[in-house]
Amino acid sequence: MKNKVKEDKLLRLTKSHIWIRTTVFICLFVLTLVISVFFALGLLLFQTETDLGQEIDHAKVIAKLYENNSNESEPYGILENSGLDLIVLDESNSIIYQKGRDTRGNVKEYFYSGIIVSGFDNNDNNENDGKIPDDSVLIWNDEENGIIKPSDGGTIMIEYSDYLKALTKSLKEDHSGDNEDTDFKMISMPVWARIELSNGQSIICKCVVEQKLSNIIYMILLMTVLAVMILIMLIMLIVDAVRNILIRRKMLKVLFTDIATGGYNMIRFMVKGRQILRKRKLARKCFAVIRLEFVNYRRFCVCHGVAEGEDVLRAIYARLKMNVSRNELVSHSADGRFALMLCFDDGQQLTERIDSMIEGIQNIKADHTFAYHAGICLIDADKGSILSRPRKGVDLSDVYNNACTACATLEDLGETATCVFSGNIIEDQKWIDTVEERQRTALANEEFEVYYQPKYDPSTNELKGAEALIRWQSPEFGLITPYKFIPIFEKNGFITEIDHYMISHVARDQKMWLDQGYRCVPVSVNVSRAHFIESDLAEQIRDLVDKEGAPHHLVEIELTESAFFDDKKAMINTITRLKEYGFAVSMDDFGSGYSSLNSLKDMPLDVLKLDAEFFRGEEAETDRGEIVVKEAIKLAKSLNMRTVAEGVEIKEQVDFLASQGCDMIQGYYFAKPMPRAQYEERMKNPIKADT
Repeated sequence: MKNKVKEDKLLRLTKSHIWIRTTVFICLFVLTLVISVFFALGLLLFQTETDLGQEIDHAKVIAKLYENNSNESEPYGILENSGLDLIVLDESNSIIYQKGRDTRGNVKEYFYSGIIVSGFDNNDNNENDGKIPDDSVLIWNDEENGIIKPSDGGTIMIEYSDYLKALTKSLKEDHSGDNEDTDFKMISMPVWARIELSNGQSIICKCVVEQKLSNIIYMILLMTVLAVMILIMLIMLIVDAVRNILIRRKMLKVLFTDIATGGYNMIRFMVKGRQILRKRKLARKCFAVIRLEFVNYRRFCVCHGVAEGEDVLRAIYARLKMNVSRNELVSHSADGRFALMLCFDDGQQLTERIDSMIEGIQNIKADHTFAYHAGICLIDADKGSILSRPRKGVDLSDVYNNACTACATLEDLGETATCVFSGNIIEDQKWIDTVEERQRTALANEEFEVYYQPKYDPSTNELKGAEALIRWQSPEFGLITPYKFIPIFEKNGFITEIDHYMISHVARDQKMWLDQGYRCVPVSVNVSRAHFIESDLAEQIRDLVDKEGAPHHLVEIELTESAFFDDKKAMINTITRLKEYGFAVSMDDFGSGYSSLNSLKDMPLDVLKLDAEFFRGEEAETDRGEIVVKEAIKLAKSLNMRTVAEGVEIKEQVDFLASQGCDMIQGYYFAKPMPRAQYEERMKNPIKADT
């Protein structure tokens, strides 16, 4: 789950949202500009509405004075001196008085319910076509307070389009020949308002609203400056966003670049690989994730230098990259390890392709042939619906880890090899995990039991010794044989704890048998080669045996032949001190590996154990096999060493070894490894009956 969260974060990091941010910035810019324009027009309209209200109030005062003096002989004197263009209508809407020019147009049929229809100057005569002029404005008459506004309490209703038409027309016509400064030019907008009188007459007054041209210019300039400032801010934001994207791309390049090869690293492999696996068009394709390891890369660097080693890695990466397609990946992991993700149709094709790629890099450097280990984990095609989200259950980190696990099974091989991850490997890994989880608990609970395999003199069939072997009696899994857990302990280092455990228990048993009066014989205990890196090993063994109270000569320390190739000087020093403390020392499995006569020459050993392979198979029965065994026994006797033959199972082998003077035989012919109680019975009867 954590790997998936990490990959999601890296995936989001690679995505760019520049166009989303840019679109948002542009929308905000347009919205701000529109709001600014409407705000400026609102201010202008508010001022116009205020001026118009004052003109209407003036007209109402004149109408009131006229109404109060309508019965006098000169009722129109007030109108003459009013300074307004107006028209007086009688009850039948006939003109009874007119001052100034009538520019209303024919709008009589639209005078109803208190509506006042007023128009701008659109012609110089009273002719009309019975329609409201295009440049007219509708306003509502409020008889109560003399303010022109809608009857529902709203603002004056003036269409912006008509207002701007009139404004443009006035700008063109007003003071066309005037030489005055622009700041003093005025823009006039005439509005005709009808006022009903109580005597049935009506007065239609021409109210003129004026605006300074400079105010309008200042307003336009203000809106322009505001728009430019917002545009500059928008450009700066876009430039900054692009700059951040370029910086982020440079950072991602650094993040995704491998230092050694200059190509992709594992971070990029995980991110890009997940993107490829999630492509819907590739859902029906099979993929394989490969862990490719350059065997003995560190040794090459020690011999030729790190710089030359990195040159080889770059050459390998370049060659591998040439062999991958668009929807495939190759990345350098660490040291001599690479990760690949390949697309394939069938297993045979994949195997041939991997072999071909490895063959192409085996001789990447002249005069060198490199070996590679390849661990492969397959990702099957998506079998679900085409509409389903492809590969949603695939965790690339887990897949690569499985490929690494498959590759780890090849680590003991020094040559090129491949391994495909399978269910058996999963079971093996689960078993390793189970063993490591329970190893200390098992040790504390003494679940490990000591089994003894007797060693007999082939000439007399007399018990001469035994070897202590370990078994694990698990409450959960029952009796577990050594080969299922000893290799695990050798790898994780727990084998040293087992060595101590076995030495202590053998010494304890020997002391118990001595106290019970048994005729005890030496028992050999295997000590792992991992233990010999400790300079005080001899003292550790001495103290363990002394703690149990057993004589030193009854505990024999058995070393594997491979241990002699680690630190020879330290090995000789440890063996010498063990012998000084009274312990016998033997070499186990002599002849199983690269036996060295120098080892026998330099090591002060007491016992030489011939490997069981000498006595198995057809070769064991040939003259050459007998010659080798005969000469090995003769060599040991010449060096004052006793010999033990392991794995002897038939009487003919026993007779041959007896004829050659072999001191002891250990094998199924005489006895299998047995629990302590059965071994005690053998000690009671030290002479083995003929079989």
